[in-house]
Amino acid sequence: MANVRTPRGAWIDAALQAVAAGGPEAVRIEALAASLGVSKGGFYWHFSDRQALLEEMLDCWEKAMVDDVIARVENHPVGPRAKVQHLFDLAPSADFAVELALRDWSRRDKEVGGRLRRVDNRRMDWLRSLFAQFCDGENDVEARSLLAYSLLIGSYFIVALHGDKSRSQMLQLAVDRLLSESWS
Repeated sequence: MANVRTPRGAWIDAALQAVAAGGPEAVRIEALAASLGVSKGGFYWHFSDRQALLEEMLDCWEKAMVDDVIARVENHPVGPRAKVQHLFDLAPSADFAVELALRDWSRRDKEVGGRLRRVDNRRMDWLRSLFAQFCDGENDVEARSLLAYSLLIGSYFIVALHGDKSRSQMLQLAVDRLLSESWS
C-alpha cells in the first residue's frame, strides 16, 4: 500500500483554523498534525520549519482574501456600482475569524503588520478604482472607499441592535447610501 502524504494545502488550512481559534501561538506543528490525524514528520516534507508555514499561510490568506475576491467581483460584466454591491453580497460568506486574528497579531508583530498594511492598501486601491468610476472628486472617492472598507471589516466587531431592522437590512441601507448619486 502506498504511503499517502497529507497535502500541503491541508497543513495551511489547519494553520489558518488554528490562528483563527487561538492566534499565532496556536499554530504548532504537533497540534496541527494531531488535528489532521497524521504524524508531524509529514509537515517537514512540505515546510522547512514553522516560520515557513506561517509565511505561506499568510500568502494563501492574502491570495484568497484579496486576489480571489477581486477576481470574483471583476468577473461580473456589470458596472462599478453593481461590483461594489456584489462585494458586499459576498462578504457574509467570508470567514472573517482569520482576518480578525491576523489584525490582532499585527499589533504585536511588525512583519505581520506590514503585510496587513499591504493588504489594506491593495483593497483600498481597488475600491478607489471602483468609486472613481462614478464619484466626483478625489475626496468623494476616498471617503466612500474608506467607509466601504470600514463597513466590510468593522461590521464584524459591532453587535448593536438596529431597532426594528435586521443587521442585513441596515448593512444594505448603508451600502445603498454609499452607492447613491449624491451625498448632499
